[in-house]
Amino acid sequence: MLRRRLTHLSRISYGSTAAIVTSMALVVGLNATGSTKVTVIAALLITALADNLTDSLSIHIYQESERLEPREALIGTLSNFATRLVGGLTFVVAVYALPPSVAVAACLAWGMTLLGLLTALLARERGVSVVSEIAKHVLAASAVLAVSRGIAKLLV
Repeated sequence: MLRRRLTHLSRISYGSTAAIVTSMALVVGLNATGSTKVTVIAALLITALADNLTDSLSIHIYQESERLEPREALIGTLSNFATRLVGGLTFVVAVYALPPSVAVAACLAWGMTLLGLLTALLARERGVSVVSEIAKHVLAASAVLAVSRGIAKLLV
């Protein structure tokens, strides 16, 4: 039973994490450059679609190279794509609906909450410390955000 639940979580864990951290990094980095709302939304949509398709294809080819059963490879590929698409679109909605100064804070709060929830689910399933795992993942995501903001500041 545990193996089955972990399999289901593993189908969404990569896509969710990629959507969450990449979207937060784009919002933070592009905000630091003074980009318009349209630019931020365009970047989020490009990532949610084009980059997502590339990652999904890469995952599918990797799974085939590992000789994963074709049906499982397809399910994993489609799960990754759908998870990244839905996750990325939630950030598009926030940026579209909110003023830029509020959107950044809202996207960070939303992203860290989602990352924390996903981490907590995985930690509980694995039987490891939830707090420790959340701290590690939030720290790693924060490093990505700092790099994104730093790159933006270097360019402006």
